[in-house]
Amino acid sequence: MTTLLYQHSAFIDHVVPEGHPERPDRMRATRKALEDAAFDGLERREHPLAEASVCELAHPKTYIETILRAAPKAGLKGLDPDTWMSPGSVEAALRAVGGSNAAVDAVMGGEAVNAFCDHRPPGHHAEKTKAMGFCLFSTAAIAARHAINAHGLERVAVVDFDVHHGNGTQDVVEDDAAIFYASSHEGGIFPGTGHAHETGVGNIVNTPLDHGAGSSAFRAAYERVILPALDSFAPQLIIVSAGFDAHKADPLASLQLETEDFAWITERLCEAAARHCDRKLVSLLEGGYDLTALGASTAAHVSTLMTAAKG
Repeated sequence: MTTLLYQHSAFIDHVVPEGHPERPDRMRATRKALEDAAFDGLERREHPLAEASVCELAHPKTYIETILRAAPKAGLKGLDPDTWMSPGSVEAALRAVGGSNAAVDAVMGGEAVNAFCDHRPPGHHAEKTKAMGFCLFSTAAIAARHAINAHGLERVAVVDFDVHHGNGTQDVVEDDAAIFYASSHEGGIFPGTGHAHETGVGNIVNTPLDHGAGSSAFRAAYERVILPALDSFAPQLIIVSAGFDAHKADPLASLQLETEDFAWITERLCEAAARHCDRKLVSLLEGGYDLTALGASTAAHVSTLMTAAKG
């Protein structure tokens, strides 16, 4: 089997102010990286558009309606200093949700072993009732709940290696024992959450890393803490919040990961998926703001998914 790749041109149309790090050029960088001949074996699909009501898996209806109303008919509108909307933002956010859920359906239905959703805006900072950190809807949490509701799963894991803690994902699932959430991230930076003592109902595992930490600390966090906890949870599906902003070249944080570290963690998560859930894994793009590092890291991540799918 091959890896599924979900993409869509609508993600370019989510426009932000000039100089904003979460910009349309991110999609151009990942698309260019994945157009290399090494990725000819991918099965490419377009993100379908989700109905707004699907977001009720993570958000109250009133919040969703607020986001839909906030979209400007022209120009830009800031929800906060970091989080912006343009006329194309709602479609982009709903296609990110739709593609993520479609990837879950395809993997759970045996159409593929794993999938990567190449989309923006990211989602892991969107709390139940608050857009923030570039994010509008809690895409990974919605996908996890969709897997449970649509496919009868009892245990879904979300593993987040973005350099920023996924406060939104945690906010949505911290009282839901059916969803395990683990995050490695740089401590002491935005959004200020993700302390080790935040454990939900025993389903949350946070491993904050020191400023400037590199490969050895990152890998140790997974080998000593996150992967053993993931094994204990024994998920029936793994969803990955794949942020590449822990790369040493990224401008928004100070972790010092190499491109190879993203291949390493992808391989470890694919091994966990092989142990527990017949290799079923769905990966969703989160952060990554140096375009060269984003392209290279995405390529390393997807190449490793493809190798696991062939295995």
